[in-house]
Amino acid sequence: MWLKEVFQTEKPVIAMAHLPALPGTPRYDRNMGVDFIVDHVAADVERLVAGGVDAIMFCNEDDRPYVLKAGLEQVTAMTRAVTVAAPQDIPFGVDFLWDPMAALAVAGATGAAFIREVNSGLYESDMGLWAPNAGELLRYRSRIDADNTRVFYNIMPEFASALGNRDVAQRARSVAVSSLPDAILISGSMAGEEPDIAHLQAVKAAVSDIPLFLNTGANAENIESYLQVADGVIVGSSLKVNAYTWNAVDPVRVEQFMTAVHRARENGKAAS
Repeated sequence: MWLKEVFQTEKPVIAMAHLPALPGTPRYDRNMGVDFIVDHVAADVERLVAGGVDAIMFCNEDDRPYVLKAGLEQVTAMTRAVTVAAPQDIPFGVDFLWDPMAALAVAGATGAAFIREVNSGLYESDMGLWAPNAGELLRYRSRIDADNTRVFYNIMPEFASALGNRDVAQRARSVAVSSLPDAILISGSMAGEEPDIAHLQAVKAAVSDIPLFLNTGANAENIESYLQVADGVIVGSSLKVNAYTWNAVDPVRVEQFMTAVHRARENGKAAS
């Protein structure tokens, strides 16, 4: 029920607002400075809102190579950008690659409705061994009085693979009990890559009472199929110029995607 209360629609579309590289990271442009970051992401948010998406998620997508512990200079710059660029009439969230505590800190400071992170499990990854701590994160949420900030758990993270022999449905069922996710996300192996729809079907069958989101790979051509299973979608790359993650948002692609989403919603109503 919380999903409809937050997003005011069935099958919500959360669109990514990717920040250029933040201070302290290898790709940060010192000549352009933080003002450029703020202006760039604000322009993308304006295009996404005009295109009719249901929510925005801010992310430090270009802070490559990614790390598991944020720098203070990144957190403060991201907080400034989110504060300035946050939409007024739809909810927004925060994703920090890959530090859940940083994401929650920015979310708490800016009034974000949700965060997206990898919060459970053990992975081998491009950043090395990856061992998130859901208990630590949710205790921090309580300490900063951010209990209303929903936490989305990505249980198939990009750039990583799970250690152990449990399949994705078993992991989802276990996480649902032990780690208290507000939503579960399924991703492809990289940003913009489609996951196997069978993974979403397996998780939905195993955990039917927690919202399930498609986390990567959505586009205007495939979204109707995915929304037959998923309760919502997070979309980024396919809404960019030439469907390239690092480009600006393309209003035409946003319109095409939302048209497909509306069609999927109507077909879903008719089928039910």
